[in-house]
Amino acid sequence: MQNTPDLFLGSFLEEEIIGCVIASFDGRKGWINRLAVLPDYQGLGIAQMLICAAEEALEKRGAHVIGTLIFDTNESSVRLFEKMGYSLSKDILYLSKRKSKES
Repeated sequence: MQNTPDLFLGSFLEEEIIGCVIASFDGRKGWINRLAVLPDYQGLGIAQMLICAAEEALEKRGAHVIGTLIFDTNESSVRLFEKMGYSLSKDILYLSKRKSKES
């Protein structure tokens, strides 16, 4: 985080964090890794503002493609990102290696 503070963004109400986004850049592609807004503040445009801020920071670093990974059961997040101009890619497979079924 010390080298990339612009990729760790928050939305605050007074001193309480009510939303955040964590992004990363691999030298070619930008990623929105985590996006969260407290339930009481969802639907107010906070997530959209955080996505825009992350995109701006990634574009300043040279990202021409920005991606995100969302579980297919998280329909509200899929709708949000589609509303923000993201396209669903059904030709990409996600693979993971886990030490246990719980991790």
